[in-house]
Amino acid sequence: MKRILILTIVLFSGLVNSSFAKEAAGYHVHLKITGKDSVVYMAHYYGKPLPNIYKRDSARFDKNGNADFKSNDTDFVGGIYIMLMGDRKTYFEFLINKGDDFSITADLAKLPDGVKFKNSPENERFQQYVDFLKGYGEKQQGFQKQMADAKSAADSIAIRKKASEAAKELTNYRNDYIKNHEGTLLSNIFKALDVPHVPDGPHFLEDGVTRDSAFAYNYYKSHFWDGFNFHDDRLIHAPIYDAKLDEYFNKLVLPWPDSVEKEADVILRNAQGSKDVFKYSLWWLTRFVENSKIMGMDEAFVYLVENYYMKGEAFWLSPDELNKYLDRAQKIAPNVIGNLAPEIKLQNVISKKEESLQAVKAGYTLLIFYSPSCGHCQKEIPEIDSLYRGYLKDKGVKVFTVATEGEEKAITDFITKNKLEDWTNTWDHERSGDWKGKYDVYSTPTIYLLDDRKIIRGKRLDHTNLGSLVDMLEKKNKKSTKSKS
Repeated sequence: MKRILILTIVLFSGLVNSSFAKEAAGYHVHLKITGKDSVVYMAHYYGKPLPNIYKRDSARFDKNGNADFKSNDTDFVGGIYIMLMGDRKTYFEFLINKGDDFSITADLAKLPDGVKFKNSPENERFQQYVDFLKGYGEKQQGFQKQMADAKSAADSIAIRKKASEAAKELTNYRNDYIKNHEGTLLSNIFKALDVPHVPDGPHFLEDGVTRDSAFAYNYYKSHFWDGFNFHDDRLIHAPIYDAKLDEYFNKLVLPWPDSVEKEADVILRNAQGSKDVFKYSLWWLTRFVENSKIMGMDEAFVYLVENYYMKGEAFWLSPDELNKYLDRAQKIAPNVIGNLAPEIKLQNVISKKEESLQAVKAGYTLLIFYSPSCGHCQKEIPEIDSLYRGYLKDKGVKVFTVATEGEEKAITDFITKNKLEDWTNTWDHERSGDWKGKYDVYSTPTIYLLDDRKIIRGKRLDHTNLGSLVDMLEKKNKKSTKSKS
């Protein structure tokens, strides 16, 4: 069956090292195609699977179907590469290492089947594996069809058993290859693809009596990276690492800043000394914490910037690119959860007197930045007010608002319309305050929860999670008080 997939080739990318865009690298690959085509692209993966590939080289076929790829760049890194035909749909994969010199012959009409290699024993073995996978996939599809047609539970159990046995064949194939070809690219790829196999139980805690209910999780997590060689940069040019990072940090690591920071340090320490693996790791981790929807994860972003970017570890960034990370961290750092909330002194819209955030006496202070013309604010503020009147006020919560824009009349009309007179409503009538930078207010509404000492306990909140956060803090405080007494 012909694999047909429209692929987008990325010609230039800030993520991919600039050396990959050069027209020279340490290899010579001769391609002979039967069938008519004009151009062929040599592309590579970068952490992610298809359709995310990057152009490495290109060549034109002569009238006899010959094309050559040559390079002398000592920075070339091998991996799983792709020969992508001129239609950008038809392709086949192959392995390449620095210094390789081999030839490939193929029939355009039969691709990706029927590919032959000369002077590349590893690619011959890779093709054998591709053929094995094809048969394995057909078996699994057959089992799926049998499951759909199963008449009884017994039939289903029997089919699952067959599928499980077939899966063992794949595992055995890879393990045998690793044993016989230790240190090769394909061997390292197979090791990286391996997942921990949790020993059969039962398992007990140290007392020898109590069942260890977390054994499977702990074992799987602690052995998750056993097979991955963090110093083999060729593995970045295979569609493996991104998925492994995603599974580890989204499914195995606790979603707390401290946990993420600790695990990030382990990954980056393992990758230290490599070039591409370290670079991809730091890039991925930074993007992960920066884009996280989990409250407080921006602390981990600041941590990475302070401990890696500011220490020169992001070697691929230009000074301007590096400054963007530093500026972003500088804006976030003052309002990380657990820090003292920066002071705000602004004029009360109604009374015209100066209000101080730090002077608010309350068990909790809800700090809201909003705009009277913001559509989201017009929906969210009334919801928060309902929660405040029905629940938060009795919990000792007071509200301190900052109108981020708008004329005085528009702000007072908004307050009157929504009956917010019970709140402390301020505005920066002189447009001279630095609250925007202190609280990283880049959109509205932006909502913080402060405790009685004005320590930031929550940020980027809304009416759906405010009540539960206050409840959680109340329980935590009661537990802390009880343990001290």
